[in-house]
Amino acid sequence: MLIDASASVPCCNVRQAYLAREMFLVASGRRGSYPHTDAGVEVGRILHRLRHVSIENLNEHFKTLFEAHWSVPTTGRRDTARFALGAVFVYQLALLHRHEQDSVTNRGLKTFLRAT
Repeated sequence: MLIDASASVPCCNVRQAYLAREMFLVASGRRGSYPHTDAGVEVGRILHRLRHVSIENLNEHFKTLFEAHWSVPTTGRRDTARFALGAVFVYQLALLHRHEQDSVTNRGLKTFLRAT
């Protein structure tokens, strides 16, 4: 199980429960000096790297689809949040529609979104 140790989770109880089942608990966000050498540290590094790559790929995908590489066409925190939430919602609706039509998910998605 991968958890964020900096979150307000009673890690000690979770760690004891997993040790009782002979399972490893991989915790991210550990405090203390580097390098961390406990069991599971390599798994944590791999998972962190995979998460980072997937988030960056999704971020770039969204910026390309909604032409948000520079400034967004809104001002103010609330309007910008509304723009971002709307973009995610429209993206999910587009993916759902394309899935129901048995279309290739990403091919021509930008053109599809422009037509809506």
